[in-house]
Amino acid sequence: MMRTRPLKVALLGCGVVGSEVARIMTTHAADLAARIGAPVELAGVAVRRPSKVREGIDPALVTTDATALVKRGDIDVVIEVIGGIEPARTLITTAFEHGASVVSANKALLAQDGAALHAAAVEHGRDLYYEAAVAGAIPLVRPLRESLAGDKVNRVLGIVNGTTNFILDKMDTTGAGYQEALDEATALGYAEADPTADVEGFDAAAKAAILAGIAFHTRVRLDDVYREGMTEVTAADFASAKEMGCTIKLLAICERAADGGSVTARVHPAMIPLEHPLASVRGAYNAVFVEAEAAGQLMFYGPGAGGSPTASAVLGDLVAVCRNRLNGATGPGDSAYTQLPVSPMGDSVTRYHISLDVADKPGVLAQVATVFAEHGVSIDTVRQSGKDGEASLVVVTHRAADAALTGTVDALRQLDTVRGVASIMRVEGE
Repeated sequence: MMRTRPLKVALLGCGVVGSEVARIMTTHAADLAARIGAPVELAGVAVRRPSKVREGIDPALVTTDATALVKRGDIDVVIEVIGGIEPARTLITTAFEHGASVVSANKALLAQDGAALHAAAVEHGRDLYYEAAVAGAIPLVRPLRESLAGDKVNRVLGIVNGTTNFILDKMDTTGAGYQEALDEATALGYAEADPTADVEGFDAAAKAAILAGIAFHTRVRLDDVYREGMTEVTAADFASAKEMGCTIKLLAICERAADGGSVTARVHPAMIPLEHPLASVRGAYNAVFVEAEAAGQLMFYGPGAGGSPTASAVLGDLVAVCRNRLNGATGPGDSAYTQLPVSPMGDSVTRYHISLDVADKPGVLAQVATVFAEHGVSIDTVRQSGKDGEASLVVVTHRAADAALTGTVDALRQLDTVRGVASIMRVEGE
């Protein structure tokens, strides 16, 4: 039997995502009520600019006092889509203190203070759900927290930022330079006026921290994630990738060490083979590979950003939280029982593609090979071309630790015959 008294929802933020959440709550009200077992009512909308016309939202619900809204005491669920650290953090903890569960899309806050927010939720017996914080409409958090709860996840590898994937895809398929591809992404609305969070990897790093924490049942904060942006990727890098049968993607990589004693989390551009499923992820789409001991390889694919896809994830969480509310229960919370340390980037092991500008004369290759050998980095292939006294030397290594490769490159720069290091690119997905 359906309960007639509605569950009351407070919405914090009414931008691209928030307005779509409000629209779906209104247009799909009957379906949501049937799925939950009770009606849901939008009880208030906190915004910064109350004078703005918001189609489909009763102006009487709009307020600039978000604190008063979450303190009302009759609110069952608070949906937070304002982003940033403050006032979001204070508003969420205040919501818990006044009896509300929370649905959030705030990746930056969860990556920085997820443990404290989970603790506050547990203290007050409330839910904290955040499917929309990681990959838009793609169900990823819930499968990791619930569907794979009985398995051992060893690796999470994926494209988790649509803006950077759009830019790199354009560079790959059209031969455009970085700035040209960025300008197109901005014109189409994929990139913000200030794209720093995306192109420098901050957005993907926050998502990697969240995914690693859930996958490995340990504490991983944003500061633990190695981050490298993709602004230095050039058309020449794509040409080199194509010669290897690869393309270039900005990847979030979370791994459990082979001995199980630590984890790593990193974000950086990488070459991946064209036959790898991630190589065919085009435009602003996201895709994430999860490798688990029993389940094997799983791939999650779909739109990773935008108002409607993100709102879909928010509404999915809303339904789950409301069901828990009706049943007097809470869903799965924070799981960090393993307490595994996060290893530094220097311990990460992968292959490398190094392009060197060298003097075109006998003995250069032998000198370079000696430096690699002295630092314990094994060479897989070498390609040399040049004329008029200058040459390009491309070295692809076998798997090596990042620290060993860094030492190798530093030593190469000391050689008189090495004019410069044109590029260094990791090779993943093999």
